[in-house]
Amino acid sequence: AEPSTALIIIDVQEAMFSYPDMRLHDEEGVMDRIISLLHKARTAGTPVVYIQHTEDQEYTKGTPTWEISSHVTPQEGELIIEKPTWDAFHLTRLHDELQKRGITDLVICGMQSEFCVDTTTRRAFSMGYSSVLVEDAHSTFDNGSLSGGEIVKYHNSVLGGRFAKLRTAQEVEF
Repeated sequence: AEPSTALIIIDVQEAMFSYPDMRLHDEEGVMDRIISLLHKARTAGTPVVYIQHTEDQEYTKGTPTWEISSHVTPQEGELIIEKPTWDAFHLTRLHDELQKRGITDLVICGMQSEFCVDTTTRRAFSMGYSSVLVEDAHSTFDNGSLSGGEIVKYHNSVLGGRFAKLRTAQEVEF
C-alpha cells in the first residue's frame, strides 16, 4: 500500500538560527529530534514535506537565511512548499500535493510553535487531516510575555487532544 502519512517539517530555515541575541527553546534537542524523525521517515519511505516561509527580509527567496537548514537538507524528490503566511495551506499547493499522493495523516514538527506550527495544525484539522503534533520537536523564542519553553508547553496543551494527537519524537513510528 502507498504510504498515507507524511512528515511535515515547518520553517526549519537558517533564519531561525541566525539571530545574534535570540535562541530557540531547547534548540539542539529539538533539532536532534527533528533530524531523527527525518531519518525514520526516509527509512520507512514516508514522504517528507518541507514548508519554507517565503517573504521579505530574512525570508526573502534566495537569501542565505531563507535556505532550509543544512541539518535537514532536502533530498531529491522531497517536496518543498513555499508559503507566504503562517498557514502552510493558505495560498500554497500543499493540499493539492497531499491529495495527489493520497496523504490523510500528518506528522508535524518545526518552527515556530505559536505561529506556523499552531496555525498549520489547526488548519489541517479543519481540512480533515489526522495529525500528530510531535510535542518535543517544535520550538520558538522567548517573546517578552512567556519563555519559549512555556509557549511550547502551552501549545501542546491546547492543540493536543483537540487538533492533533501529541507524541514524542521517540514514540513516532512511520
